[in-house]
Amino acid sequence: MLLAVGGTLFEKGIIDLQWVIVALAIGAAIGIPLGLVQMTAVPQRTAVSHAFGAACVTLVGTAEFFLRSPNVPKFTMSVLSLEVILGGLTFTGSLIAAGKLQELKFIPQRPVTYRGQNIVNLTILAAAVVMGVLLVLNPGQPILFLSMVGIALVVGVMLIIPIGGADMPTVISLLNSYAGLSAAAMGFVLNSKLLIVAGALDGSSGFILSVIMCKAMNRSFTNVLFGAFGQVQAAAAGAAEAATVRSASPEEAAGILAAASKVVIVPGYGMAVAQAQHKVRELYDILTKKGVEVTFGIHPVAGRMPGHMNVLLAEADIPYDRLHEMEDVNSDLPQTDVALVIGANDVTNPAARSDTSSPIYGMPILDVDKARTVMVIKRSMNPGFAGIDNPLYYLDHTLMLFGDAKGFVSDIVRELSGGHH
Repeated sequence: MLLAVGGTLFEKGIIDLQWVIVALAIGAAIGIPLGLVQMTAVPQRTAVSHAFGAACVTLVGTAEFFLRSPNVPKFTMSVLSLEVILGGLTFTGSLIAAGKLQELKFIPQRPVTYRGQNIVNLTILAAAVVMGVLLVLNPGQPILFLSMVGIALVVGVMLIIPIGGADMPTVISLLNSYAGLSAAAMGFVLNSKLLIVAGALDGSSGFILSVIMCKAMNRSFTNVLFGAFGQVQAAAAGAAEAATVRSASPEEAAGILAAASKVVIVPGYGMAVAQAQHKVRELYDILTKKGVEVTFGIHPVAGRMPGHMNVLLAEADIPYDRLHEMEDVNSDLPQTDVALVIGANDVTNPAARSDTSSPIYGMPILDVDKARTVMVIKRSMNPGFAGIDNPLYYLDHTLMLFGDAKGFVSDIVRELSGGHH
């Protein structure tokens, strides 16, 4: 970007740099604090970047239309229409996705769904496409162009609101693909080979990553694309209210861990939020010194982005050979004494295996419920990011350890150290 901006500024024909410098200063003032976020906020930070890029594409496309109209060649008008439709829906869609990930109060976290939703969405999108075709035939219609942009902005919101939390990482990747494709279309409009190549690379890589993530989640790509995952089933919620849970203190948890011979630790988003990875390293060290075999079970989409847990645990210098993928861990869990779940919800939910009415049914999970004892560190009984209850918490061999992950792990370490940690 530095080379692109620098090259443009040195291009002959720029008469006044005043507004360019003002814009660069404003952009830097916004960009620097946005870059200084914790790792837990990287997914929504990425979504905001997509929104900015898409807004740029849409504004440039709009400016080009009004500069050239009504004498816009048919090919240019067709790619210009594609540019602003993709740019518009990516802009609003990315903002909604970022708001959901940030859990903003005025944006509903759970999916907003209704009967015939996909038909409505596709009809609205088709209307924008029809407007684009009419503009290709007659480019001198500014009202029609602005209406097309407005519809694209609405489509972005409509496409993202029915998508549940469990599928949000895949959606972020898909929005990345849309942003790249819109940039490639802008390259055709501006006659920039660099933009065409960069946009095509971005678009194709984002699409491929989305498909890979869908396979990891055992999701149909079209289902993620058209949403409606993460709906709460009323029957399941009612059953959960009638059930009871067993809780344990740090002293009891430490005693169970000390008596175990094999422990699997399953980290999740709760560990990331609490920044508990270094305390988890201390727990790993002290259990290993006591002769306990400790491994880590890593779900491919634990946290809010691929590789989230691997990066955090590597940051705490936990040996990489102790981090095992889901398939390897699942074969070991029936012979495991204790499965310690630290802030992971949906990736350990047994409903994904058995409950056909569950919105996460069919998603591969870590089979922690097959361990002899399950201990779950969690702040409260609130549902996970997918917005559904977890039957794991009500099993007879599950102990709930309520509290902040960092504080609770620290208390367990102190107990294991004889109270002198």
